[in-house]
Amino acid sequence: MDILIQNIITGIATGMVYALIALGFALIWKSSRVANLALGQLVLISSWFAYSMLVQFKFPFWLGMILTIAFAILLGWLIERLALRPLIGQPILSLIAITLGLAYFLEGLTAFIWPQGQGNLPKVFPQTSFQIGPAMIQQELLWAAVISLILFILLSVFFQYHRMGIAMRATADDQLAVQACAVPVNRVFSMSWIFACIVAAIGGVLISSIAAINYGLVETGFKSFSVVILGGMESFLGCIVAGPIIGLCETFGGSQFGSSVKELIPFIIIVIVIMIKPFGLFGEERIERI
Repeated sequence: MDILIQNIITGIATGMVYALIALGFALIWKSSRVANLALGQLVLISSWFAYSMLVQFKFPFWLGMILTIAFAILLGWLIERLALRPLIGQPILSLIAITLGLAYFLEGLTAFIWPQGQGNLPKVFPQTSFQIGPAMIQQELLWAAVISLILFILLSVFFQYHRMGIAMRATADDQLAVQACAVPVNRVFSMSWIFACIVAAIGGVLISSIAAINYGLVETGFKSFSVVILGGMESFLGCIVAGPIIGLCETFGGSQFGSSVKELIPFIIIVIVIMIKPFGLFGEERIERI
C-alpha cells in the first residue's frame, strides 16, 4: 500500500512538470501551427544557464531565476525573429526542418559551453520527507507539482482576460481575421515563443533541482511531447490532464518492469494514441477536403 501511494504521488508530480513543459509546445502550435521539435533542447540549455547563475557565479536563487527567465525571454525572441519569421508563408516541412536544426544547434552549443555533461543545482526545496499513511513522500516532488499548477492557473488567467492572451487565442482560430483587425500577428508569434521558452526554463529548473542536469533533459522534452499528443495539440486543458496520466503510466511501468521500460512508456503511448485517437483527448478534430 505504501508503494502504491508513493507511486501515485510521484507520478502525478512528475506528470505536472511534463505538462508545464508541454504547454510551451501547445502555445506555439496553437498560435502559429509550428511544431517545436527543439523543446527538449530548450529545457537543457535553460537548465545549464541556471546552473551557471546559481553555481558558477553563485548568485542568490531569486536573482539567478530572474536572470534565467530573462535569458529564456531573449532566447525565445531571437528564435522567432531570426529563425522562424523569415519562413512565414513557407511550406510546413520547412518549419519542421528549421526547428529540428535548431534542436541540434542548441544541443551542440550547450555541449560547447558546458562540456562537463552533468551538473547539480543547489537544493532549494526542503529535503525532508513527510508521511502520508504508510508512504514517505519527498517534499520537493510536491513543491514541483504545486509550482507547475500555479503557473498553469496564472497562464490560463492571462489567456482568458489579458489583451495579448485574447489576441493569441484569436490568432489560433483565424490569422487572416486577426490581421484584418490590426492585431500584430508577428508580435503574437514572438510572445508564443517567449512563453514557450519561459515554461521550458522553469520546468527544467524544477526537474534539475530534484535530479541532475544532463542530456537526459532532452528526453524530458520528448516525454512532454507525448503529453501534447495525448491531450491534444492545441489544448491547454489536455496538457494538464494528460501530464499526470503520462507520469502515472511511467512511474507504475518503471515500478513493475524496470527503468528501461519506464523510459519507453511515453513513446509507446504516442504510437497508441496516434493509431486510436490521433487528435488526442481534447484536440480539435479537423476534417479537410483534398
